[in-house]
Amino acid sequence: MIRLTIPNISREDIQSVEMVLKSGFLVQAEKVRLFEKSITDYTEAKYAVAVSNCTAALHLSLLVLDVKPGDLVFVTSYSWPATANVIELCGAVPIFVDIDRDTFNMSPVDLADKIERLHKAGNNFNRVKAIIPVHAFGQTADMKTIIKIAKKYYIPVLEDAACALGATLNGKHAGTFGTLGCFSFHPRKAITTGEGGIIVTNSKGLADKLRALRNHGLDPNSSSPDFIMPGFNYRMTEFQAAFGISQMNKIRKIIAVRRKRAAYYDKLLSGTSIQFPQTIDGAEHVYQSYVILIPEKSAPKCSKIIAEMRRNNIETTIGTWYIPVTTYYKNKYGYKRDSFPVTDAVFSRAITLPLHDKLKVSEQKCVVKKLIEQL
Repeated sequence: MIRLTIPNISREDIQSVEMVLKSGFLVQAEKVRLFEKSITDYTEAKYAVAVSNCTAALHLSLLVLDVKPGDLVFVTSYSWPATANVIELCGAVPIFVDIDRDTFNMSPVDLADKIERLHKAGNNFNRVKAIIPVHAFGQTADMKTIIKIAKKYYIPVLEDAACALGATLNGKHAGTFGTLGCFSFHPRKAITTGEGGIIVTNSKGLADKLRALRNHGLDPNSSSPDFIMPGFNYRMTEFQAAFGISQMNKIRKIIAVRRKRAAYYDKLLSGTSIQFPQTIDGAEHVYQSYVILIPEKSAPKCSKIIAEMRRNNIETTIGTWYIPVTTYYKNKYGYKRDSFPVTDAVFSRAITLPLHDKLKVSEQKCVVKKLIEQL
C-alpha cells in the first residue's frame, strides 16, 4: 500500500518520550514550557500556549475573544468541521465564506461582500466577533487582504493554521498575522505529537487567559494556587511536549523534503488535465496535503476514483469537507450544494494524493499513472 501519510518518527523521538515516561512527571510542566518556546522561536510570535489538540486551541481562542451565544463569526466553508464546530460550541453562529478556486482558501472577495452587506443592514453588526481564515493544506490564505478587511471593520482575526506550521507569506509565518493563530500536531501534519495543538499570539493578556482556561481556571501568574475563572482540562502532557521538541529539531528538513516531493508531483502532472496545487505570490507552501482537482467531466466519478485507487493499493482521500452541506449545518441552516458555488465545484473534484518524506519517486510515478488511467 502506498500510504497517504507516514509520520516522521525517529529513534530520537522515541527516546525523548521514553525519558519522560521513566521520570514519572507526565502532566504539563517544564517540557511543555520548552516546547512552547521552540514554537515562539520558530514562528517569531511572542507567546505560545500548548493544549491537548487544535480543536481545543480554536475553542479557547474564541472564548478569549469573548465570543458568546448569538454572536457571529465569519469562517471558511471548506475545512475540517472543527473549524465551524467550535463556533457552535460557543453558542455563536457561523457565517460561511466561499473559497478561492485556485488556493482553496477563504475568498477575500466573498468575505468583503458578506461583511459589507451585514454592515449595511446594521442591526446585527455589533454581534460580529471574529473572522477565521483557514490555511488550507499548508498554504497561507491571502492574509494581506483579509487583515485589511478586518481592520476596516475592527474585527479580530483567528487563524486556523492547523495544517500550516512553517508556511509563510512574504517571510511572515502563518498563524502570526491575526490576533491569534492555532496549529495542530495530528499525525497527518508536518510534525506530530500524536494529538496536540498550540495557540500563538503577541498579546500577553490573551496568553494569560488561555493559560488559565486550559488548566481549570488556575491563575498562571499567582505564587500560590488560585482559580480565577471556570476552565477546562485542555493541557498537553509532558511526553507529548518532549515528542514535539524532538520533532521541532527537524522541522526544516521535513518541510524541505515535502516541498521536493510536491515539486515532483507538479512535474508529473504538468501538461495533463489535472490541476495541481497553486500558490499565491510570496507564499511558501508546506504541503501538509497534496490536493489536486480532477477535470470537471470526471467529477461525477470522484468517489469511484478514490475507491479504485485504494483497490490498486494507493491510499487517497477527498480534499476536505464542504461544511455547510454536512448533515448538521444543512439541517440547522438550510444550506444547499449551490449555496457556495466554488466550494461545491472544488469539493466534487478534489483528491488528496500520498505525500510524506518517505515517499519514493517510483511510488509517485505509480500514483500519477493510476490516477490518469481512472479519468
